Amino acid sequence: MQETAQEYQKRILSYTEGQSPLKVLAETPKKLERLLKGVPGSKLRKRPEQGKWSAAEVIAHLADTELVGGYRMRLILGAHGTPIQAFNQDDWVVAGHYDKRDPRKSFEQFRAIREANLILLKSLTPEQWKHHGVHAERGVETVETIARMFAGHDVNHLKQIDKIVSAKTGKQSA
Repeated sequence: MQETAQEYQKRILSYTEGQSPLKVLAETPKKLERLLKGVPGSKLRKRPEQGKWSAAEVIAHLADTELVGGYRMRLILGAHGTPIQAFNQDDWVVAGHYDKRDPRKSFEQFRAIREANLILLKSLTPEQWKHHGVHAERGVETVETIARMFAGHDVNHLKQIDKIVSAKTGKQSA
């Protein structure tokens, strides 16, 4: 049974409970770089099993969702209460040809967009952190909630990549 949007949000937020989202967001590129070090692209592109994403697909997903998160926060900051469109991540994997993307280029895209988003987040006033939009599936989400969701999303996918890379190479967690 697939989890509801609210169950997903609760699970993702639980991964970083009590932690600074800015710290988690800032550390993710370094952690991801360590996980990828020395792993051949061919291994990163191999799916661990039928119906599961490869590490390369997860990295491409991180890059695209980082773009989405930054856009959503900017929309909210420019128009408090704005609607936030949902998207189907599995459709994006296919439509975006994640299986053909160079995982190193996806990583560099992710890192660059993350840096831009961190610059924005660090510049916000306490009031701006409380600005919100209305997500099509999850309802009201503040900029703070989005930042926390992205931090938890990072933890979720770092674990996933670590498991894939460790199983393929015997490499230990970063």
